[in-house]
Amino acid sequence: MSLSAWVDKTLEVTGMDAVDALRAFFLLAAATTITISIPASLRSRFLVYGPRASSTQPSTSQNKGFLDTLATWQVPHSYFTQFYIASILSSIFWAVQITCRGALFQAIATRVSEEHRRPSMSITQLVICCVLLFMQGSRRLWECITFSKPSTSRMWFVHWILGLGFYLAAGVAIWIEGSGALLTTEFSIAHFQMTNAPSLKTFALVPLFLVASGLQHDSHHYLSSLKKYTLPEHPMFRGVVCPHYGAECVIYLSLALVAAPRGEFINKTMLTCFIFVAVNLGLTARNTKEWYAQKFGNESVKDWWFMIPYVY
Repeated sequence: MSLSAWVDKTLEVTGMDAVDALRAFFLLAAATTITISIPASLRSRFLVYGPRASSTQPSTSQNKGFLDTLATWQVPHSYFTQFYIASILSSIFWAVQITCRGALFQAIATRVSEEHRRPSMSITQLVICCVLLFMQGSRRLWECITFSKPSTSRMWFVHWILGLGFYLAAGVAIWIEGSGALLTTEFSIAHFQMTNAPSLKTFALVPLFLVASGLQHDSHHYLSSLKKYTLPEHPMFRGVVCPHYGAECVIYLSLALVAAPRGEFINKTMLTCFIFVAVNLGLTARNTKEWYAQKFGNESVKDWWFMIPYVY
């Protein structure tokens, strides 16, 4: 079966075009995560990972139920590194596909409906956003390699699969609302020279992306410097449990705004990508605060925000 036929068949089954299918993937993944987080029996088994899971591990007795058995299907927490390898490879793959008008690019871009193709991102926007996403994946991979320490922590295998799926899908989401321009414009070196002055929105949001990236890097560097798990004392952590999660939300929100097609306030596909990030990290931050309260006492983090001061 050809790539075009496979894409057609898949979208026909869902009854969606490529844009709607991507949005549905991000929203369904976010909704599933929220659903699992509601019952304590599911949350403790499947959502808590790393050091936070030390006190909530499923029973190792022979009388384990189905959920306990399912929760033992785990992979090393170090597999997080694979997410960013997937992100970088995805960025490179789609850059080649787009510039060379590859078969997979054609298969997906031509399956975007006219409704979603008409308000298109510009080529300059596409270049900027793809570069920013590549920078994010590269920085996070470098941090994983540089800051990681030997650990026996593990995570549920679905986390791993969903994470890989997210980063591969994000590699498509970053350009898909520019399909209209990509299908009607021939690339030239001029598109990479950035001779035109950026819009006011881009001029404001790209520095926001870079500042959030820098703050997240500082947070990761500080956490990696801790000799053991202690209550963070870095200025960024004063009153905030996971400021690095808040920074990541700002990173993806700024991408969604920078990637807004002409006449639109925000890129709706990247907005759903941001929603997944915010839900996933928001729940993890909540679990982290509970773990801090158990380990260091409830009063020590009682009034702390989860990710972003005065927001959440």
